[in-house]
Amino acid sequence: MPARQKTKVIVLSSFLITAKLLSQAHNVSEGYQKPVDPVVAKNVEEWQDLKFGLFMHWGTYSQWGIVESWSLCPEDESWTQRKPEHGKSYYEYVKNYENLQTSFNPVRFNPQKWADATKKAGMKYVVFTTKHHDGFAMFDTKQSDYKITSAKTPFSKNPKADITKEIFSTFRKEGFKIGAYFSKPDWHSDDYWWSYFPPKDRNVNYDPKKYPEKWKSFKNFTFNQLNEITSGYGKIDILWLDGGWVRPFNTIDPKVEWQRTIKVEQDIDMDKIGAMARKNQPGIIMVDRTVPGKWENYITPEQAVPEQPLSVPWESCITMGDSFSYVPNDNYKSSQKIIETLVKIISRGGNYLMNIAPGPDGDYDAVVYERLKEISGWMEKNQSAVFATRSVAPYHEGEFYYTRSKDGNTLNIFHLDTQSEYRAPSELTFAIPEQFTPTSLKILGISSQVQWKKNGSTIKVQLPQDRTALKYAAVIQIRQ
Repeated sequence: MPARQKTKVIVLSSFLITAKLLSQAHNVSEGYQKPVDPVVAKNVEEWQDLKFGLFMHWGTYSQWGIVESWSLCPEDESWTQRKPEHGKSYYEYVKNYENLQTSFNPVRFNPQKWADATKKAGMKYVVFTTKHHDGFAMFDTKQSDYKITSAKTPFSKNPKADITKEIFSTFRKEGFKIGAYFSKPDWHSDDYWWSYFPPKDRNVNYDPKKYPEKWKSFKNFTFNQLNEITSGYGKIDILWLDGGWVRPFNTIDPKVEWQRTIKVEQDIDMDKIGAMARKNQPGIIMVDRTVPGKWENYITPEQAVPEQPLSVPWESCITMGDSFSYVPNDNYKSSQKIIETLVKIISRGGNYLMNIAPGPDGDYDAVVYERLKEISGWMEKNQSAVFATRSVAPYHEGEFYYTRSKDGNTLNIFHLDTQSEYRAPSELTFAIPEQFTPTSLKILGISSQVQWKKNGSTIKVQLPQDRTALKYAAVIQIRQ
């Protein structure tokens, strides 16, 4: 993930959106530009229907159970401290980190198991880390031997060695939209962190203007890897580019703390990359995170849920545990917390990209499957209020959260109790939009007839005895 900042606001266009932040968040970009390509615009609209996606950070670092990539970055030592047993000096640590390639052998890797469990839980798209900042490619790149399919990597002998290919083909077969995460910076590349200089921070460690041939070589390397991903791995719906410090210098937002650390020009030539990606994958959604302009087709708050609806397409990427990468005995969120987060996000018009990190053996922790099964039970009953919906005023009032069908004829009201385990009360009273004229009302997941009464723009609902079957949230669905 990108800049780790404990900022308290997300800046968007001309207003401030107070965000509830967990440990790692970043500022979303100003200056959103709606796609002009009608195919891209249509795909972004359809992507907004999906609502719930799967994010997966996975690489050799899972063997140490540490934060993905960031321990290699000198500026981030304060929050990702290196363990002494992994190397006494920085350079010994880097050597040992890169040698993790020689022991990475996730023999329990079975993407069908993941696809089955996440599909039942209602997830509609997957974004997988084909390459993180450390530069280790989880695909069969021809540009580097630092990859999962290298003879140096034990898993290269496995029939499923090209992990990206296996994940994309498996999830695609199950109806998922496919997203390729790719880090623009590459801390393993000698053309980004040049061995002539020590790295100081996350940025390129030389001035590309002073060494233009070096930077040109890195641009070609990046272009070629993205060409491989977008031309050799079947249909890809989203290209999710991370590492927003690799950007034209004139796009830096001085109001954003981590962007102020960028001291040199790092123009990767996104126009060339974007044109190539769209040639290989017509209509592909481009997400050049935090870099405003035509290549950021939706914005991506990290570990944060905006308090208000946003007027542009957006997605919150949030971990199921505490970490984006695999950590032994991670603190996984409860199913109730996950459902509550989903409801808050969709009521504000966003998508929820939930990260689940596979372990070094190639599987999720057992508790992950328990959570997914519990979510599946809720989603089976309530999915009509979740998918292909949009935000609608009043959005959120007290314990109630609202969505609507795209045709405007169905109103969905979610009742949460974020203070404790959900128990549906015997009566619910809530407001509805003044222009909405209800003709029928039901509570999803309850078979009994529901008594309700409208008084002005307020509805009072009497919940029947079988309300005790409702878990995590009650969903009232009203048609006009």
